[in-house]
Parts: sequence; C-alpha cells; structure tokens
Amino acid sequence: MSSPIRASRCRARRILVTGGAGFIGSHLCERLLARGDEVLCVDNFYTGSRENLHGLLDHPDFELLRHDITFPLYVEVDQIYNLACPASPVHYQFDPVQTTKTSVHGSINMLGLAKRVRARILQASTSEVYGDPEIHPQSEHYWGHVNPVGRRSCYDEGKRCAETLFFDYHRQHGLEIKVARIFNTYGPRMHPDDGRVVSNFIVQALRDEPITVYGDGAQSRAFCYVDELVDGLMRLMDAEASITGPLNLGNPAEFTIMELAQKVIALTGSRSRIVRRPLPPDDPRQRRPDITLARTLLDWQPQIALDEGLRRAIPYFERLVTRGGLAPAGAAAA
Repeated sequence: MSSPIRASRCRARRILVTGGAGFIGSHLCERLLARGDEVLCVDNFYTGSRENLHGLLDHPDFELLRHDITFPLYVEVDQIYNLACPASPVHYQFDPVQTTKTSVHGSINMLGLAKRVRARILQASTSEVYGDPEIHPQSEHYWGHVNPVGRRSCYDEGKRCAETLFFDYHRQHGLEIKVARIFNTYGPRMHPDDGRVVSNFIVQALRDEPITVYGDGAQSRAFCYVDELVDGLMRLMDAEASITGPLNLGNPAEFTIMELAQKVIALTGSRSRIVRRPLPPDDPRQRRPDITLARTLLDWQPQIALDEGLRRAIPYFERLVTRGGLAPAGAAAA
C-alpha cells in the first residue's frame, strides 16, 4: 500500500503560516525550516510574540510579515497553514467580534489567496467545534453540542463557520483543503497568562500560589505535547489530496483537571494547595479525541505521556518566572 505522504518536491516549497508567531505556529515554522522549506510567517502580534521566533529571524529562508488576515494578503506561496486566531478564552473573549472576524473574514481571505495561487491550504480548527459533547470520546462524525449565543461562541461558532467555508471552497472551486481539529495542546511558548489550564497550573505551582481548580475538578481533558501536534499537522498537509479531514489531532489519554493539578504540584515540587472556584459557563465537562482516522490515514499517534511532556514544558515557565514580570495567574480555562 502506498504511503499517504507525498514525496517532497525538487525545489523548496514556499509556505505561508498565519499566526506563525504564536505558540503552535512558531513551532511549526521551526519544523518547516528544518525540513528545508521557505517560510513566510504572518502575524498581527495580538497574542503572538517575536520572542517565540528567536533564532529564526536571521534564517535565510524565513520571512516575517506583520499583517492581520481580516485584510486581504497578496503573496505567492505553495501551501498555507491558517493558524491565525486567539485560542484561549481570556484572549478571544476580550474582543469577541474581532475573534469571529478572524475566523470568518480571515478564512475567506486565505481561501481566496489559495484559490488565486492554487495553493493547498490547511485550517487549524479546534475541538471546541464539539462544544459540551454528548458523546465520548468525540469522533469526526459527531456534529457537536454548541451554544451559539454564549461567551465562548465567538470562537466555537467562528471555527465551525470556517470549516463550512473550507468545504464549500473545496466543493465549489476544487480547492485542495485540509481541516485539523486540534485538541488541548501544551508545551514551551504557551502564553503564560492566557488562562489555559496547563500554563496556569505550572505558573501557580512555580510561585507556590494556590492552584485554582474550577468546579469539582472531575471535568476531563486530553493533553497533546506540541511537537507531536505539529507532526500531525505536517502529515495532514502532505497527505494525499483526497484526505481532506476534518481530522482530530490530539492525545487520547484522558485526565481529570484535578489529576493534572496533582501532577503539576508533584513535578514542580511545589508547596501550592488546591482551591476550588465556580465552573465558568459553557465549560465542557469532558473532552477526548477519537483519533482512529489520524492513526489510519496518517499513521500518526502521540507517544509522549503527560508526565514526560510536563517535564519538558516546566523549564520554559521556570525561566519566565525567574526572569519576573509575569502577571498573576488568573482563571484557568481548559
């Protein structure tokens, strides 16, 4: 049986990464350059950071452009990874209208670019399209259980609409598309004060502050280390054109939020105690990917266990805490 991964072209591919200065985007840019591709990184620096690109700025095949994809972009590229959008509730709820514009207008602009230059394009969608799921684990065949008028809706429904646009461009214009539904991902370069549960717990533990668990802590999540997530994105992008997705990308090993807090305390040697607060509205009770399709079509499956991934991530946050200047850790959003 032939491999689903296409052979590399003779010349270097020119690849656009929107949101390339963000957590996942910066790791993706690094991997693409290491593979020998030319990378155009586009970011408006709303949540991304130049510091995430340290070491890449002088690379001869790397170019950085400050740009907001809610406005059209005219460049020549072979592939587009569309990662631009704030991904944590703290950031996407700060300006919810702009969040929706980024997912909808931004997707229209990137799809229009891909159509013009005949580029293959990948959409970084999210497990949030499943909402507060009524089936567990979540497979790609599940249509979701989403509140269209809640505080999280700007992100959830924005990403759902982006998926619709991608498949309509595919059907109507024959565009080569890929849609990845990304589940909880963690690792170095996470924004330390974005309220996401892994970064929040680690920062609180390193400061010996109370670790804030919302609800009873029994809500569950599955956590994927960033290097493995990036590998999945690249495999999906380079798979046969018929493999469009949507495909779940995440680690199916499931943990409760309370278990995560206890692991972080143990691995950091923290003196933090766990305190409980009311559960935020529309917070999903459980989230775990069914990755059967990714295993079958991409030969992809995460191998890094949560304990090992946390050991790799903690030193990054230790450097930030030692350097100082971090705002107090706030509400944790899983």
